[in-house]
Amino acid sequence: MSYKLYIGNKNYSTWSMRPWVAMKHFGIPFDEQLIRFDNFDDNSTFKATVSAISKYGTVPILVDNDVVISDSLAICEYLAEKHTNLALWPTDTKKRAIARSLVAKMHSGFPAIRNHLPMNIEAEFFEIGQIILRDHADVKNEISHLDELLSSFLSLNSSQSNYLFGEFTLADAFYAPMCLRLKNFGIKTSATLANYIDTICQTNSVKEWINGAMQEKDLIVMDEPYRLHR
Repeated sequence: MSYKLYIGNKNYSTWSMRPWVAMKHFGIPFDEQLIRFDNFDDNSTFKATVSAISKYGTVPILVDNDVVISDSLAICEYLAEKHTNLALWPTDTKKRAIARSLVAKMHSGFPAIRNHLPMNIEAEFFEIGQIILRDHADVKNEISHLDELLSSFLSLNSSQSNYLFGEFTLADAFYAPMCLRLKNFGIKTSATLANYIDTICQTNSVKEWINGAMQEKDLIVMDEPYRLHR
């Protein structure tokens, strides 16, 4: 079995990070193909390259022989079905349903955080993080909701490990980029969520992604609202 996973820049691409981290964590082999961002215009190199692989024109893309899958959640669901011997989702039926709900929330929710706290792994924006919390009540409210939501699951599973459902699952892969956003903007959270962020950042697959991001040295202006140079 030979997968090819097309991703965007590791420093910025939250959606690419999710299936990449999941596949690395669960030992699912794949060939990685980086398509560097330039911009998302129809005539951009990025758009032309991606659109030649998938009509959706976005990353990540998973290619499995003649099957081409776009969207991080669709990719992860496909992998969970292909690798039933691996517990990508929790093995317990109830926990699995709850984990899917939590991932769906991440997949479509938290628009203010996405807008004002973009993932930028190699940079630290602690002062800007405080300004955003001061000036944007919607961001502050979403962070409070996020903290309460994740802490409720972490408290239930604290006796097993510091992952959302005991062992690392797709739910943790989906919330890993959020953890990096909060970390790099210096956002203070509850002790429970802070410990979870530390756990995620020390997870081998996440550390490997972070190391890759630190080596890129690209400055993608459209993803840099807070700085114009490195």
